[in-house]
Amino acid sequence: MKIERLMKTLDRLNELGEADRGIERIAYTSEEYLAKQYLMREGTLLGLGTEIDAAGNVIVRLPGADNSLPPVIIGSHLDTIYQGGKYDGLLGVVAGFEIIRSIKEAGTQTQHPIELIGFTCEESSRFNFATLGSKVMMNKVNLATLETLKDRNGISLRDAVKEQGLELDQFPQADQSDRRVKAFYELHIEQGPKLIQENKQIGIVTGIAAPLRLAIHISGKSSHSGTTGMKNRRDALLAAAELALAVEEAGLFEDEHETVATVGVLDITPRAMNVVPGSASIKVDIRSIYADSRERVLERIKEKAEQIERKRATPISMEVIQNDDPVMMDEELAQAFAETCEEAGVSYMFMASGAGHDAMNTASSWPTTLVFVPSVDGLSHHPDEFTEEEDIEVGVALLEKEVLKQAVICG
Repeated sequence: MKIERLMKTLDRLNELGEADRGIERIAYTSEEYLAKQYLMREGTLLGLGTEIDAAGNVIVRLPGADNSLPPVIIGSHLDTIYQGGKYDGLLGVVAGFEIIRSIKEAGTQTQHPIELIGFTCEESSRFNFATLGSKVMMNKVNLATLETLKDRNGISLRDAVKEQGLELDQFPQADQSDRRVKAFYELHIEQGPKLIQENKQIGIVTGIAAPLRLAIHISGKSSHSGTTGMKNRRDALLAAAELALAVEEAGLFEDEHETVATVGVLDITPRAMNVVPGSASIKVDIRSIYADSRERVLERIKEKAEQIERKRATPISMEVIQNDDPVMMDEELAQAFAETCEEAGVSYMFMASGAGHDAMNTASSWPTTLVFVPSVDGLSHHPDEFTEEEDIEVGVALLEKEVLKQAVICG
C-alpha cells in the first residue's frame, strides 16, 4: 500500500464535488457519477473487472485463483452531504481501491477474489433516505417506497437515476443478498472523539446503534402575552422545553450503555413574540446498540410527558415514527482484526457506532466488520472534517493485512 498514492486519489476524487464551502458529491448527481467513472477507468487500466450495478453502486473486482470461492469485499460510500467533508465514506472506498491496486501490482495471488464496492446514496441529504445503495443490494427496500422519494427541488428518484442511465424498475437486479461472501469490511472515520480521547489508533465496531424516533405534539392554548397572567397560561413551548430536558435526563440514565437521546426538531405556533405558544411539536432521536436500554429511555420520556401534561394542562400525544433494530457486527471478524492489530503493535478499542453505515445493511446477509480511524476533534459532516495521514496509513495497512489473511495468499 502506498499512502502517497492513496492521498492523491482521495484528493482527485474530492475535486469532483468541490464547492464554495466543503465537498458536495451528492447522490445521483454528475459529480458522484464522475467519481464512479474515475474508479471504473482506473480499475480497467489495471486489468480489473469493473461495473456499475442496476442501482448505481460501482464494483471493482480482482479475480482469485478460484473464483467460485466467496469473495472478500471492502466497501463504503462515494456520496457526501451538502457542504460535506473530504473523508466521510470516500476514505473507505479509496482505501479499498488502493489495497486492490497494491495487491495487483505486487503480483500477489489469493485463493478468494477481492472486491471493492462504492455504494451510492448512503447519505440521506438528497432524498431523506439513508443507505439506499446498500439497502437495494441487500434487498431491504421495495420499489414502492423508492417510487415516493423526491429531493428538495421536487426531482423524483426515478428521474434522477434516469439521468445516470439507470432505471428505477431495474433496481431489484442489484440484489446480492443471497450471495456467499467470506467477509465484508468497511473502513470509516470515527465521526466522534472517543479514539482520540482514549488515545487509540483503531476502533473495532461491535455494533451499530439504530434509531427509535418519536414525533411528539403538545397542545396548549394561544393567548395574549400581555394580558394572560403567568399562572393562567397553557404554554406549549414551556411544556416542550421541560420535555426536552427530560429527554436529556433519560439518556443520561443509560450512559453506561452509551445510549443517547436527542431533541433535534422543535416547532411552535403561532410563533409571534406577543402570543403564548398554543402548540409545539418536537422530534426525538434515541439511539443504542441495546434495544432494552433504548426502551427504558422511551419509558422515562413517557412518564415525564404524563407529569408535564398534568402540571401544565397541555395534552401530549406521542407517536413512534421509526423503530429500527440495532445491528451487531460479526464477532469472529472483529476478533480477527483485533489480533491483527496486536500483531502489528497497534492500539485499538472495541466500540459501538452511534452513526449508521452501509455495514449495517451488509451485516444482514454477509459477515461484516466496521473499522474506525480517528477524526480530529471528533468532527464530521463538516467542511473541516480531518483525519491525519498517519492514522489513515495505519488503518489501511491493517485492513490490507486482514484482507489478505481472509482471501488466503496462494502458495
